[in-house]
Amino acid sequence: MIYSFKGHIPVVDPTSFVHPLAAVTGNVIIGKDCYIGPGAAIRGDWGEIILEDGVNVQENCTIHMFPGKSIVLKKGAHVGHGAVIHGANLGENCLIGMNSVIMDDAEIGDECIVGAMSFIKAETVFPKRKLIVGNPAKVIKEVSEEMIAWKTAGTKLYQKLPKDCH
Repeated sequence: MIYSFKGHIPVVDPTSFVHPLAAVTGNVIIGKDCYIGPGAAIRGDWGEIILEDGVNVQENCTIHMFPGKSIVLKKGAHVGHGAVIHGANLGENCLIGMNSVIMDDAEIGDECIVGAMSFIKAETVFPKRKLIVGNPAKVIKEVSEEMIAWKTAGTKLYQKLPKDCH
């Protein structure tokens, strides 16, 4: 469902799909070919949330922030089932593993992969192409060409999904 909040009405590109059991509230902009799964909550009630083209936010994810913040999930960002993004920015073509938590003012670089159930502390910055795992999360190695090809192929499936859902 799409909900206005204090005069802000979410903007969703018509090529994207927001499941009827998802909640998109307030100051949210969703680009082209995005998929928002059931149970997802994208709350732009206290600040702006921008999902660039090709982003997917899977089932039961939460995207929110403290008042006065703006966050961006860049092109092709992939947010796995049950993840929480709270006031963090995600780089282009990154993958956030299932049930991970990314805290305020964290920056995930382009083409990073965050392992499932990882916890990224507030204000942590990871440069591009890092494999990040653990609690607290740390870099364990560089993301290889093979890993990014695997990630990109998986995200392409979600970028095609909105057409099938309309």
